[in-house]
This record gives sequence, C-alpha cells and structure tokens, in this order.
Amino acid sequence: MRATATTVVKKPVDHVWSVLADHEGMANWGPGMKVTLDNPGSPTPGGVGTVRRISAPGPMPAIVEEITVFEPGKRLGYKALSGVPFKNYHGEVVLSPVAGGTKIDYSVSLDLPVIGVLPATAVAQTLMRLLARAARG
Repeated sequence: MRATATTVVKKPVDHVWSVLADHEGMANWGPGMKVTLDNPGSPTPGGVGTVRRISAPGPMPAIVEEITVFEPGKRLGYKALSGVPFKNYHGEVVLSPVAGGTKIDYSVSLDLPVIGVLPATAVAQTLMRLLARAARG
C-alpha cells in the first residue's frame, strides 16, 4: 500500500530541506519527541546509511529508521528497521519549487491488506503536516 500527502509551504526549498534533513531536529516536530543518531551516515553525515532513533513519550518502542535516499534539496527516503507495527514500511519526501514556496509530497508505503490504505494515508498526512509545521516555523 502506498499513500501520498501533499501541501505547499511559503518557504524556499532550501529552508524546507534544512528542516527535513535535520534528523535530530525532528525532535521539534512533536512534543516530547527525542531523536538520536545510531549511525551518522557515510560519506555524507545525515545522508544514506544514517540510522535515526525516534522516541516518543510513553511506552511505545523507539522507531528506528535508515536513510536510503538523500538528494539534497530534492528527495529524502528512509525505511523502518524496527519499532513500527507495519511490515516493509518506507517513507519518501519529495520537494519541488513552486510559485511562492515549496511543494511537499510525503509518501509512505507498507505491506497491509487492501484496507491498509486508510492507515497509510493517515501516516502520510500526519508526517506531512508535522514537516510542514516545522518548516513554517
């Protein structure tokens, strides 16, 4: 199942990219979140191979993700290594310049039966809103 949420923020692509690529800064996307890097990535710190650990308040396990695509100013992709209740969870964010700002396409894909489009859509929309709010900052 794949779902995409889209919005436009009135900020330049470079600004939105700086928010998106700041893995530890994701802690600012939601109250009580903590993000640490288990592996900083190589040869580009924060790039492909980076492993980030996202912890939220409460009893939920940390979500551990690996960066799989890193095209500065354009596209960031990742896959979940652990901590999510879905199999084969992947995310991809594509940034495109548009008049007056940046278009954000936030996609998630995961293995679920046909009814899985609702959870996938909800995840994509939630993550897109958090990124957009942080970028508007």
